[in-house]
Amino acid sequence: MSVYSTLSKEQLIAEIKRLKKGKKFGLLWEDKPEDVAELCKTKLPVLVDVEDKEISDDPNKPTNILIEGDNYHALSVLNYTHKDKVDVIYIDPPYNTGNNDFIYNDAFVDKEDDYRHSKWVSFMEKRLRLARHLLKKDAVIFISIDDNEQSQLKLLCDEIFNEKNFVATIIWQRAYSPKNQSKRISVDHEYIMVYARNIELLDFKLLPRTEKMDARYKNPDKDPRGNWKPGDLVASEERKNGHYIITGPHGNKFDAPPGKHWSFGKETMMEFLKDNRLHFGKDGKAFPSLKQFLSEVQQGRKASTLFFHDQAGHNDEAMKELKDFFKQSDDLFSTPKPTRLIKQLLRLLNNDDAIVLDFMAGSGTTAQAVFGLNKEDGGNRQFILCTNNENNICSDVCHPRIKKVITGYKDSSGKKVEGFGGNLKYFRTDFVDADPTDKNKKKLTEMATEMLCLKEGTFEKISNKKAFKIYKNTNHCTGIIFDQMAIPDFKEAIAKLKGKFSVYVFSLGDDSFEDEFKDIKQKVKLSPIPEVILRVYRRIFK
Repeated sequence: MSVYSTLSKEQLIAEIKRLKKGKKFGLLWEDKPEDVAELCKTKLPVLVDVEDKEISDDPNKPTNILIEGDNYHALSVLNYTHKDKVDVIYIDPPYNTGNNDFIYNDAFVDKEDDYRHSKWVSFMEKRLRLARHLLKKDAVIFISIDDNEQSQLKLLCDEIFNEKNFVATIIWQRAYSPKNQSKRISVDHEYIMVYARNIELLDFKLLPRTEKMDARYKNPDKDPRGNWKPGDLVASEERKNGHYIITGPHGNKFDAPPGKHWSFGKETMMEFLKDNRLHFGKDGKAFPSLKQFLSEVQQGRKASTLFFHDQAGHNDEAMKELKDFFKQSDDLFSTPKPTRLIKQLLRLLNNDDAIVLDFMAGSGTTAQAVFGLNKEDGGNRQFILCTNNENNICSDVCHPRIKKVITGYKDSSGKKVEGFGGNLKYFRTDFVDADPTDKNKKKLTEMATEMLCLKEGTFEKISNKKAFKIYKNTNHCTGIIFDQMAIPDFKEAIAKLKGKFSVYVFSLGDDSFEDEFKDIKQKVKLSPIPEVILRVYRRIFK
């Protein structure tokens, strides 16, 4: 007997409607509750400034961000501070190999766990949904992965980012030689999933030409136009009027071979001959070829889905890079990525001022790649890195590495490496009670200073009074008013300051305070707090 035979007509109609709403195709999994997400039902994440880890090395360069804390909480904060602001995301998530690489609810997930894949998908789904809100309309996300979860990740990303926004799967050659000790086949690659926020707006630029590509071009006849390579002048079929005689420099006569024809008309070919674009070999008597000059070819190359180790680095290179900073790198972090891989991905972006987010930052390779690429091409990219402090990875590895990259260091051989210069703010996640009492709203406002400064990009403190604070950057200021009675004093304090102001005023409701600022309304943009933050958190944690 069918289970449906016992249902009433009304119950059957309700069941049909429920089934129609269900997923028709895609990834299904047992969603496993996660402690860090459950915590946000009672606690709201905020940021705390860790001042002794701040690095201020060059006021003319952008301020980069490192957030210590669970990336779910960091992404929640960024959903307020950086919604629709991020140009590119790169992440290297745990691969869920079952070899102590993936922790869920404070316990390693091993190969025998019946819910191994469900836990991983639950973990990724929560974070990717938060990350999607951060991407600009023309932005892109790169996700490293291997065979353990590649197929699950593809279906998950199709659902979150929409399968029409799938760009490609890059195959990265992580090993420079096969492993002969492999039992069956040496697996020498990993994948990088590429999704656009909106594929119609995604604009990738050409990658630089490689030395190998340019090495094909020589200049045996010292042509003043520079290096060239020989190109074919014949096509592989007969064609009427495709045969005529070309006379070489020594009077030798040439026609297209039988069954083929010249690729160009006679008039064009005579122009080539006149312009010294035909080459007849070292002795001037060989069958001609067309000179293709390096200076005239496209100065770049379309990216391929194959990232070979000679262009994008490999695992051994990544470990060597880490050892240049920390002699005991094997104990600190076992799966870093090479900076050349991250640089190659960032080069695709048609934006040298991009905001780069890595919310699974690990040892900090992305930071080094951003600094290095800026040095190479004069770009002004800035990064936001997020990582927990499991095994002190943030405080003892990621932050020290970034500091050395900025200020300089001695590598493992004792050679001095010059720093790139730059600036870094270090934040740590903290929490405020979520119960919307007046007391908690006031507490959230008091602890929101770092979030507001991060949102506005204003980190230089101008005023630090109990009733209000003022921060600035080169052309913008942020004001935070904790007591409405201090509005006149605040207005007096900003009267002589130039530039636009974002002003946040504490309110238990959603008051605009426009009347109090109507005399300077052209100078300020008003927002009540903490309501603007709570509105975002209600959406995320509903």
